[in-house]
Amino acid sequence: MKEDNLLSKVEILIQQKKFAEAENILSSLLREDSNNTHFLSLLAEVNLQQDKFENANSIIENAIGLSPDTPHLFYVKSRIAIQQDKLNEAEKNINQAIELDPYDADYFALLAHIKLGRKQFEKALQTANRALEIDAENLLALNTRGTALNKLNRSEESFKTIEGALREDPNNAYTHANYGWGLLEKGNHQKALEHFKESLSNDPTFEYAQSGMLEAIKATNPIYRVFIKYSFFINNLTAKYQWGVIIGFYIGFKILRTFAKNNEALQPYLTPLIVTLALFAFSTWIIAPISNLFLRFNKYGQLLLDKKEKMSSNFVAVSLGLFFIELLLYFVLSDEKMLIIAVYGFAMMLPLGAMFSPSKNKYGLLIYTTALAVVGLLAIGLTFSIGEMFNLMTVIFIFGFVAFQWVANYMLIKEDNQ
Repeated sequence: MKEDNLLSKVEILIQQKKFAEAENILSSLLREDSNNTHFLSLLAEVNLQQDKFENANSIIENAIGLSPDTPHLFYVKSRIAIQQDKLNEAEKNINQAIELDPYDADYFALLAHIKLGRKQFEKALQTANRALEIDAENLLALNTRGTALNKLNRSEESFKTIEGALREDPNNAYTHANYGWGLLEKGNHQKALEHFKESLSNDPTFEYAQSGMLEAIKATNPIYRVFIKYSFFINNLTAKYQWGVIIGFYIGFKILRTFAKNNEALQPYLTPLIVTLALFAFSTWIIAPISNLFLRFNKYGQLLLDKKEKMSSNFVAVSLGLFFIELLLYFVLSDEKMLIIAVYGFAMMLPLGAMFSPSKNKYGLLIYTTALAVVGLLAIGLTFSIGEMFNLMTVIFIFGFVAFQWVANYMLIKEDNQ
């Protein structure tokens, strides 16, 4: 009886996010029974909730070693893998849980959620439906079904499903945030704001709702609404199709430039199109930090920006300011050395806007951006010292700038999403 009371207390403490207290109780219980897999799974859960993924994984591996036929352990292990963006591993583990117990709605709901993360929307829908056949009120299955339907352009069914989930639990932060993202994708940013607000009123620290609220506020700008439509389009594609769009855009751009170069009669028509395409490609990298900069002046928006977003927007603003100042000085002084500084300011907006983006290599983009900034400064220094704009460091900077777009796309596109 005492043990049951302690376990009930642990579950309440986890819900209240009082992880240190929960961990103390579990450690005490494990000292008396170190091989109890239920205690171990709860301890893994406590570590998972604190983003201590390596600890959580080690604990659950130990539990699986003690009881390899317990499906819940593989369910926990799958959830840990999801948080580490290891979707192949996550799917393997949840399939093992389903093989051991094919009648648990939570297992099918999690598998559907993984399929959704891998952008296999039809399979996600089918698997969510399977979960709902077992438990018609399963919230994760309802949310996943709603999102999958939205991605498949079955919006009416999607919103009916999510509204059904809200009837089951009107105060569920995840469901409100999920509804908000669905509305945002379909262009209804005002209604999306209401649901993000409701989500955050139930869980003020919920990052999924915070990022959604941020995007919804920025979507009040009509220019940003165009960008966000493009973002949803590209992010809904699997890795190979994302690369197809990127490479196709690049090849199309090169073909247009060749046509314009070889056909003087077409140049007046093709040149504006080429410039527009180039500016669009460049803007997709810098519009987010530029929008964050303007959001700093919004009393609600500034509360949603994290430290990295603020820092990135600051750097992009400095870079943009440098571009305009040096461009003005170039026209005033007719000094080409001012032009290379202006080009440096303009070019650096791209890496500075992307340097904190989540990627395969945690610090890869930041290191690349720092190195490119240093090379650019050396190129400027050489220009002033020897009087030549196109020196060795300038060539390296140009090469690095062009390569950055390919390197960044490689780091940002998750290969498991296929």
